[in-house]
Formats: sequence, structure tokens, C-alpha cells
Amino acid sequence: MLPGIGVFGTGNLIKIAVPFLREKGFKIEAIWGRTLIAAEEVARDLEIPFFTNKIDDVLLRKDVDLIFIICSPNLHAQIAVKALGIGKHVLCDKPAGLCQNEALKMVRAAQYYPSLISIVNHSLRFLPAFSQMRKAIVDGFLGNEGEITICDVRVQMGSLLHDNYDWLCDDTMGGGVLTLVGSHVIDLVSHLLLQKAVRVHGVVRTFTKTTEHVNGIRHISSPDFCTFQMEMKGGTLVTATLNNHVPGLFNQEVLICGKGGHLIVRGGDLYGMKTGTTKEDVIYLDVEDLQKFKSINPIVANSIPRPYMKGLFKMIGALKEAFLPVEDKRGWVKEPVALAATFEDGLYVQAVIDALRKSSINKEWVKVNIIAEEPDPNPLLSAAVRRSGISI
Repeated sequence: MLPGIGVFGTGNLIKIAVPFLREKGFKIEAIWGRTLIAAEEVARDLEIPFFTNKIDDVLLRKDVDLIFIICSPNLHAQIAVKALGIGKHVLCDKPAGLCQNEALKMVRAAQYYPSLISIVNHSLRFLPAFSQMRKAIVDGFLGNEGEITICDVRVQMGSLLHDNYDWLCDDTMGGGVLTLVGSHVIDLVSHLLLQKAVRVHGVVRTFTKTTEHVNGIRHISSPDFCTFQMEMKGGTLVTATLNNHVPGLFNQEVLICGKGGHLIVRGGDLYGMKTGTTKEDVIYLDVEDLQKFKSINPIVANSIPRPYMKGLFKMIGALKEAFLPVEDKRGWVKEPVALAATFEDGLYVQAVIDALRKSSINKEWVKVNIIAEEPDPNPLLSAAVRRSGISI
């Protein structure tokens, strides 16, 4: 049985996700917006029966059993932890919070309620080209384990900013290409290579600090360019360049080289070439047309790159397969969503992002450190208490 859905957010991704969900048979019961006006406008456009600007008004509804969190990252952890505690399944957009501390709270909530779905929207995992790439790697197309040498990722696209100043302009609120695109890249690379980063080196820059519409007291602090390297545990070296300075264009290439040859995904197509040959072979061509979703505004559709849209559509299809065979609307089958990124994966991605930020500031290689305990908010006080032998 498919659960009723409550969505958090009023941005373009919501306007794409809702038609996808309905096409798969899900019913959208409620929507939350930062302001009541924003929530009402999107609810009217998408024909959602209930709207609010109060988080609990959605979470406490009895007809809502699956929560889609696609709002500003500063609210991700708060909503996800509360939703799991109430007994709701959760799909959370990237990133998993603003820092490792928030991501760790999400991990612990998911561990405490293992019977509930808790996944992060790293939709590229479900894109068929990357599914085929991962299968080819596992099957030894590039060589044996330990023979994969290089992974090179390049993403070129236009600005992520809106006309008005909002959280996308603010680095501390989760805006910027490193958080919004880099998180996908970091997760995807680890998923494909079956390896995690050990050390990283990065350069993160904000070149566009004002625009025609954002030019007052507040300036843009979210990065619009970054390039970084990651040394993976299995020995693979990863390089990535993310560029927001190419308006009107989206170009994404993921190249993985090994002793046995190379694999490359361009957009949504997969090509491969074995060592000793002179021509690339077509392994997978993406021919699926999203034009069948007539209810999606073309302007909205053009704001989200096609690979991410198609990955989201495939992930929603996997969610349907996970819920449909079970009569209880809160029950689900794990296998269809086994590829999805977990909150633990979200914590790892956040650890890499933290290390990249530190590397960019200090101009040095930084070890990736995944926290297991929440940091002490007042270490000086705690040390004084320990020395005095007083317990609080």
C-alpha cells in the first residue's frame, strides 16, 4: 500500500517531484512552506489539499506516512529527526544537514527507528547510466580490485541563484555549488568505486558576490566554483571541477580509468573502451523522454538538469516498489531501495565537505574525519568540572 505524502518546501524541485509521485500512484496530502503565502501558492498550483507554514501541522497528520524534505538545508536535520520520532518514513534532500553534528543526529534517529525508511536524495545513483557503470566496474571491465586508477568528474552549468536574496546566496545556510552539486559528486564517486575518501584537497571560491538583483547590503557568500582531489581508500585518485559560470548549459562527464580500459558517462549515456582498442563502444543510451509530464512547467523543468530529474523519477519508482507489496501502509520491502543513499552516507558526504572547506582555507591536504560523537559545546567548562570532581 502506498503511503500518503507530506512535502516540505516550495522550490522548483518540489514542483517536479509532485507530478513524478502522482504518476507513480502516490497521493500528496499536505505541503509546508516557509511562509503561508508561498505554501498556499504552490498548493494551489499543484492541487495539494492542505498547506501550512507550521512543521508539526504536516508531521502530525494521520494521512501522512512518508515525508519529503526538499527545503533549505538548515531545516533538514530538525524535520528528519522529528519525523522519524513520530513514526514517519523520510526522504531528505541533500545535504544531510549543515554540518556533521546535524547529520549525526539524523543517523542516530535512523538507527533508533530501523523499521522506517530514511534515505538521502542522491538521485544520480538511480540514473541507468550510472547503474550500468557500477555493474561494469563490479564485473571487472576496468580490471581487478585495486586496478582502478583515476576518476575525473567535470560539471559545467549556470548559476544556482534566484533573482532575490535567499538561502542559496548564503554559504552558511547550505547554498553553493560545493554543497548542492559537490554532495552529489562525492556520494556518486564513492558509490561507483565502492571506496571512501581518505584525504582531500580543495579550492572553493565565490567569484560572483553581487548580481543585478542581489547588490545591496548583503553579498553572496555561496561558492560558485570549486575544484578538488580525493585520495580513495582503495588507491584511486579522484579529481572534480564544478563550475557555475556557464549560463544556459549543463554538461556533466564522469570518467573512470583502470588497467583494463575506461568508462565514461556523458549526460545520461554510458560509453566504454577496453585497453588495446581504438574506439569507444556504446554501453547504454538514454532514450527516455520526460515530455510525457505535461503538468510540469517548462521553465521549472529547465531549472533542474536532466540527469538529476531522471534519477529522481527512477528513485520514486523504487519507492513505489518498496511500499506497494505490503498491505500495511507503514510497511516496506528493502530490496527496491537498497541502492539509495542512507543517512550514514549523508554523514560521510558531510565529513568530506567539511574537510574540503578546511583544505581550501588552509591550502593543504586534509584527512577526512567522520565524527562518532557530538562535539562538546563547552569543552572548557567540561574540563573544569572534571578537574574539580563535580558531576552535573
